[in-house]
Formats: sequence, C-alpha cells, structure tokens
Amino acid sequence: MTAKYRLLALDMDGTLLNSEERITPETVKWIHKAVEAGIYVCLSTGRAFNSAYPYAKQLGLKTPMVTVNGSEVWRAPHELYRRSLMDPQLIKQMHAIAIEYGIWYWAYSVDGVYNKESWDGNIDGREWLKFGYDTEDDDIRHQVLMKLQDMGGLEITNSSPYNLEINALGVNKASGIKEVCGLLGIKMEEVIAVGDSLNDLAVIQQAGLGVAMGNAQDTVKQAADAVTSTNNEDGIAEVIRRFIFHDEAAALREL
Repeated sequence: MTAKYRLLALDMDGTLLNSEERITPETVKWIHKAVEAGIYVCLSTGRAFNSAYPYAKQLGLKTPMVTVNGSEVWRAPHELYRRSLMDPQLIKQMHAIAIEYGIWYWAYSVDGVYNKESWDGNIDGREWLKFGYDTEDDDIRHQVLMKLQDMGGLEITNSSPYNLEINALGVNKASGIKEVCGLLGIKMEEVIAVGDSLNDLAVIQQAGLGVAMGNAQDTVKQAADAVTSTNNEDGIAEVIRRFIFHDEAAALREL
C-alpha cells in the first residue's frame, strides 16, 4: 500500500497507556500491524528514557524516541542523539517558587528524578532536563504560571490539568519529532501525532495529522484535526485503523 503517513508519534500517559498504565492487547495488535505495513512508530513522552523504554521494548520498537517532552531525542534505544539542558539558575528560581507556595514539585535530571521529598539542594552539580509542579488549587497554579511567564526563557506545558511542566524554551515534542523526521528522512506532513495534554499541543498542531484522545484536555481537542476514543477504549488502535488502514467503519469523530 502507498502510505500518506509514515510516522505515528504517540504520547504515552493518557494516550498509549490506559489508566492502569498498560498497553492493551488490542492496541499492541494494531501497532504491530502498522509496523508490519512499514509505518515508523515513535514514543513521544514527558517520561524519562528509563520509564518509557520498557514499553518500547514490549512493542518491539527499534525506532527513535522523544523523551522528557523533547529534552532528549534517541536515535535508537540506548543511543542518545540530542539532549537539551536547562540553566541551573532557572531551576533555582523554579524551586524557590515551589517552596514559596508549599506545593508538590519534581525535577528531571540526567541522573534521576528528584521531588519535594528527595530534594537535596544539589542544583549546580547536576544536568537538568525538566521541572514540574502539581497542585489541585487552581488559584495557586495560576499564580505559579504567572511567575513562570514573567521569568521568560521557558517552555511551559502540562501533562494533566493539575500540573505544570517546564522545559527550556523551544524544547517540546514538536521540536523532537522534527529531529526524528530528519533521522528517518521523512517530512512533518507525513506524521500522525496523538496526545491528550498541553505537552502534546505543539506536535499535534505541526504534524500532518494531529489527533486528540477522547480523554484529552479541551484545548488539545480544539487544536486537533480529529478526536479518537479514550485511552481506555483503544483510541490508538482506532487511529491506526482509520488513518493508516483507511477503515471507514472506525468510529473516529473528525472535527
């Protein structure tokens, strides 16, 4: 078959994974069918490599991966292609904001993840990739967002309605997938990107076809070209049937 799309870029949490953080047998089956048909499947996640790779291994993927919201691009499993670090001074400022509001926070460094309970104050001695906050208090989260925007030099997204995720400015899943396209010799117009949160927004907007999960945040649904079923209803399998194998019966709701 002649494929209009050659790369399927998949967010993980809330997208590829169901609420039990598993890939269902139905989704595994259709991903394998896509791979057998010559489609590249790329995991594009806010997770660190060590947290994402077991799922790539489960699926048998040898293709590039985008991790930590685009801070890392892997040419192949265990083969790093590019890493974008954050200025430790920005990490210090963001940590101070977390302390000021007394909210949960975490940060990804090259050597591991540190959070409110494990923070040891060693900021200058590490290479940082991402910082995050989590609070269900909408007012506090908004105040933190305002402070972050005043700082400048940051890429601010989220992976749930209750958190904020911060990478270096210009570092996002879209920039990562563009690099993956370069490695594979394909164009962004040949990419299907699927996700559910604001950290998926840029790549959904810039891909040839952007698809929001049925459980996606409203902003993501509004920006997408189509909306599929939820992550608990094999939404990824539906995307593959509809847009790669052109199954007109697949219940995909186009916008």
